[in-house]
Amino acid sequence: MRPRLRGCLVGAVVAGGLFLVVTGGLFLAGVVTILPGVHEEPRPSANETGTGAEGPAERSAESPAEVVAERRLDERRMELTIRSDALGATTGVRLLLPRGWESRTGWPVLWLLHGGLDDHTSWTERTDVEALTRDTGVLVVMPDGGRCGSYSDWWNGGAGGPPRWRSYHLDELLPLLESRYRAGGRRAVAGYSMGGQGAMLYAAEGRFEAAASFSGALHILAPGVPQAVMAGTTIGCFGTDWKRVWGDPKAQRDVWRAHNPYDLAGRLKGVELYVSAGQGDIVEDLANRAARLFAGRLEELDIPVHTHFYQGGHRHVYWQRELHRVYPRLMNAIGAKPA
Repeated sequence: MRPRLRGCLVGAVVAGGLFLVVTGGLFLAGVVTILPGVHEEPRPSANETGTGAEGPAERSAESPAEVVAERRLDERRMELTIRSDALGATTGVRLLLPRGWESRTGWPVLWLLHGGLDDHTSWTERTDVEALTRDTGVLVVMPDGGRCGSYSDWWNGGAGGPPRWRSYHLDELLPLLESRYRAGGRRAVAGYSMGGQGAMLYAAEGRFEAAASFSGALHILAPGVPQAVMAGTTIGCFGTDWKRVWGDPKAQRDVWRAHNPYDLAGRLKGVELYVSAGQGDIVEDLANRAARLFAGRLEELDIPVHTHFYQGGHRHVYWQRELHRVYPRLMNAIGAKPA
């Protein structure tokens, strides 16, 4: 491939990758393949075939989701396999239980959302979140958000239908956690990359007292970004129409705006907010630009936000550091105390 053409393709893929924001670089023959993903439907959880005690299938009276399997991996980690009406599939959730979890209900809750191409195990496998939260009385919830689910109910040509990630998380999983897993009503949410966008989208619905975005795509309609999304999706997501998620950015402009944290900034008044992004690679530089635009919009609206812009790439080592930085603020916002 000619060097100039290859550079254009790589740039399109990388720029598109910021938008649906994947977690990091996968390198093949020296070419970054950070790709947006809209081709993957919800997948069965690996927990369905794992070892360990599994609980019976049970559907909560408050939620249409059905718990297919429940496994206690160790003192703190619990794995759930859930059949979701909103997704039309089964999916996984990992919980980190606070010490003395069985002794009470109403635990403060921290939701941690993963980035693209990752899953519900990524936070515990790639960061020290278990150690960080060990001595805090907080229930940590790490749901699967799809390799490329975008924390959204997909437009699907205007027909709607699965996958509906937003509906699964907020209308099915959230009440299930409260009715069956001792979760309380005070919640914080944080996420990296695609999950950073999801954190702000969910906080804008009034369900969380605090929200933190690490390298998230917080302005998806910034100049040039929709075009990069189209190119990146076309190259990286063979077999799926890229418009399934939110439609065409011009014809379905309202749908895009409804999923753009920048446009929803006014709904974040009263939420403890934290936004961070680095500079050090092309994906992170784009995330940094989006984060600064979002923070600027909050400032225009006189909505307080704590920001941290630093030198560093689109990698878990920085997202772990950012979680440590904001953790006291998140816990204070939801009243979580030492266990």
